[in-house]
This record gives sequence, C-alpha cells and structure tokens, in this order.
Amino acid sequence: MYSLDDGTYLLRLARRAAVEYLRRGVELEPPEDAPERLREKAGAFVTIHTYPEHRLRGCIGYPEPHYPLVEAVIKSAIAAATQDPRFPPVSLEELERCTLELSVLTPPEPLNAPPSKLPEAVRVGEHGIIVEKGLRRGLLLPQVAVEEGWSSEEFLSHGCIKAGLLPDCWFEESTRVYTFTATVFAEVSPGGEVKLREASCQR
Repeated sequence: MYSLDDGTYLLRLARRAAVEYLRRGVELEPPEDAPERLREKAGAFVTIHTYPEHRLRGCIGYPEPHYPLVEAVIKSAIAAATQDPRFPPVSLEELERCTLELSVLTPPEPLNAPPSKLPEAVRVGEHGIIVEKGLRRGLLLPQVAVEEGWSSEEFLSHGCIKAGLLPDCWFEESTRVYTFTATVFAEVSPGGEVKLREASCQR
C-alpha cells in the first residue's frame, strides 16, 4: 500500500518534526505538498532505537486512523522522543545518534474466535495485537514478536502484560483481542537510508 518513497518521505518528516520540537518546542505543521495518499487518515507508530545497539529508546503512536497520516507521523515522532513514560526525554544531541522506525497501521479488527482458538488466529510476523480488558489496553507491533522470537501464545501473553494484566488473561471471555497489520520502514543509520522491513511485517 505504501512505497519505499512514501516511507522515506514520512521518516524524513518524522525526524524533522522531532528535531523541530526538541530545538524550539514547536509542533511542525503538516506539509501542504504531501502526496494525497499520505494525507488520508491512518494509524502510525514511531519507534526510536539507539544506534548501533538497537536498544528501544521510545515508541508511541496512534493505532486508530484519527489523523491524516502525515499529522499522525509528526505527533508520534514528537511523543516518542518526549512522552514515552518508560524513558527520559531524548535530547537533540542523542536523537542525532538514534535511528527512527515507522509503522503505518491498518485499522484494528476484533478477533471473533473463542480463547482456545486465538493462537491459531494470530499470525506471528504479520499481525500486531491489541489486548483490551475493561479500561486496560496493551498494543504490540507486528515486528516485536519476530524480534523476540515469540510464538503466538507468547505474543498474546506479552500483549496482556503490556496492558498491565496477567499473562493468561487472553483465556478470559471478557478480554478482547484485536489484530492489525503494518507496513514498516526503518532508517539503516541515523538520518540515513530507509528500508522497508518486509521480513518483519509480511512473512
């Protein structure tokens, strides 16, 4: 759905938005010359990794298509750099030594399967998941299960943990599980070449 040129454009925009905010405290305006398809509403997550260690440094986004994609990318980049509660804010100097990754999401869809059949319905490497129970909600991007080497059962359990729930809560009828797919683009080096992570989101 999105080309490498799209991903390169969006990741350059994400970096520019984060730099502008860290430098001047200003949220970048969505570019008026953005291609029409990138102005359609879509969910997006921006992930920041240290380089070359590839340690997580921040990851925030919008799972539902509430904003035009270019705006969701801008907001996600700023939030990943400054608002991830697991980490202190990223400094401008540190950002120059980090790589950015962008996941463009399809709308989440509920898995209408009994708990015992959920592992069969979740396809590791293709699906991201949202686990929801009451007011608690946890999201894991598709590439996380691949990077961690998780089975579908482990993926579901870690989704529960991300929501602040017990690992086996996905067995409970009151727990809702949603899946989505993602097109994932990543910088090879800080501010450098962008690649489509096909193995993470399509295998």
